Amino acid sequence: VQLVESGGGLVQPGGSLRLSCAASGIHFNDYVMDWYRQAPGKQRELVAAITSGGSTNYADSVKGRFTISRDNAKNTGYLQMNSLKPEDTAVYYCDAQRWPYNYWGQGTQVTVSS
Repeated sequence: VQLVESGGGLVQPGGSLRLSCAASGIHFNDYVMDWYRQAPGKQRELVAAITSGGSTNYADSVKGRFTISRDNAKNTGYLQMNSLKPEDTAVYYCDAQRWPYNYWGQGTQVTVSS
């Protein structure tokens, strides 16, 4: 099983990035997909989640700015991040879960700075 994130980088405040999470080795359709982030010195936090059917949930801090989506045919999940703020700076991880299984990607760095 492998989850590979991509799309991170350096962006100015107010800018946008789109993260991707490509899954292999699992039947992606059966899994809930989440995006987490971890900033230096802070605990990992849930950013957004999407079920196989497309129901979504967001942390209050990103509501209205971030959009989670998935393409089951491509075994890929996405996180569109708009109106980025310096406090969004973190390593972003994707996670695929279906009890009792839970798989993580290696993370991608997002830095929001002028």
